[in-house]
Amino acid sequence: MFQKKTVTIGTIGAGYAAGLHASGFQRVCGLEIRLKTICDVRLDAAEKVKDSFGYEQAISDYEEMLSDPEIDVIDIVTPPFLHCTMAIQALQAGKHVICEKPLTGYFGQKGELNVGKNTPKSVMYREVMRDMDSLKAVVESSGRKFMYAENFVYAPPVQRAAQMLRAKKSKILYMRGELSLNGSSSPLAGKWSGTGGGILMRNGCHPIGGMLWLKQQEAKARGENIRVTSVVADCGVTTDCLLPEDKRHLLVKPEDVEDYSNVTITFSDGTKALAIASDTVLGGSQNYINVYSSDSALVCNITPTNMLESYFMDDDGLEDIEISQFMKHKTGWNKAWVNDEFVRGYTGELQNFMDSIAYDMIPDSGFSLAYDTARIVYAAYQSAEEGKRVNLDC
Repeated sequence: MFQKKTVTIGTIGAGYAAGLHASGFQRVCGLEIRLKTICDVRLDAAEKVKDSFGYEQAISDYEEMLSDPEIDVIDIVTPPFLHCTMAIQALQAGKHVICEKPLTGYFGQKGELNVGKNTPKSVMYREVMRDMDSLKAVVESSGRKFMYAENFVYAPPVQRAAQMLRAKKSKILYMRGELSLNGSSSPLAGKWSGTGGGILMRNGCHPIGGMLWLKQQEAKARGENIRVTSVVADCGVTTDCLLPEDKRHLLVKPEDVEDYSNVTITFSDGTKALAIASDTVLGGSQNYINVYSSDSALVCNITPTNMLESYFMDDDGLEDIEISQFMKHKTGWNKAWVNDEFVRGYTGELQNFMDSIAYDMIPDSGFSLAYDTARIVYAAYQSAEEGKRVNLDC
């Protein structure tokens, strides 16, 4: 009788992303996924995730989880300022690593205030790349898999678009991607010290990662070597002009971060990609990548979709039902979530990661994508601050 391979998971962080990953793990096919340990310094939060998703135990000591010989994979879903250190510790402990985006950033010195306003972005760029190079050395010497949790890569329309582009050997000329919404539920979102940036760092990295991956699919299909050569960006705080009463519908609360960004990426073949992100978009999240090639146009609508449109006269009984992301009102017409974990790519992401570990495969979204995304994000911050193009030595 065929026996499924077993992959044992330890997750660090018990916030929103932990639930998305746990749901993805539960949907993995062809393997036995053992959710052994959920770890968080807030033990009550870890216990809640344990009970909701079936982890075997909840603990508060990360070192204890790293020393467990039964755990194959450390799944890092903590705030970004912890990612790099935790990833290095896990790799050095002999574990495979899944790390949520963004992989790392510049968070300032201990006790430093208004990091985003006081530290030159060129300094941030240099420090981030130094950290990324240190992590790269550990990844390459560890002999373990490093998986970068960029769900845009695994969103079904993006995967399908990549399949078509590879089959046609299409030449991508221009891409436009966006992830915009109404602020964030995270208390760290308005502070550079908590997130390493504003909307570009938190959300703009998604379309950047997705478009970089699509461009690499083109390069492989056509036998070309395509790299990023330069970045031009504009970032700002669009809500500064508002009076307090004008902000009543907006969740965004920037202290030393931007609430709007656009980044133009130029590739070595002269083609372009534009990434847009805003914290001030009402009406639900806008997640898409549009691809325009030499022989096609592909519109990848990630959310919202029209698979299910709902209309309710009242919201009685819907207290625990999320109709759509960042839509406060559940009455009237809404484009409702349908299998959110699948539509936004989390199911495909975790399937690919688990297969990569079990069968020694290269994940679609690995360290090189994380590295390139971080480089582009911080080059973009430097470009926006200095008002000029930043050339990348790629």
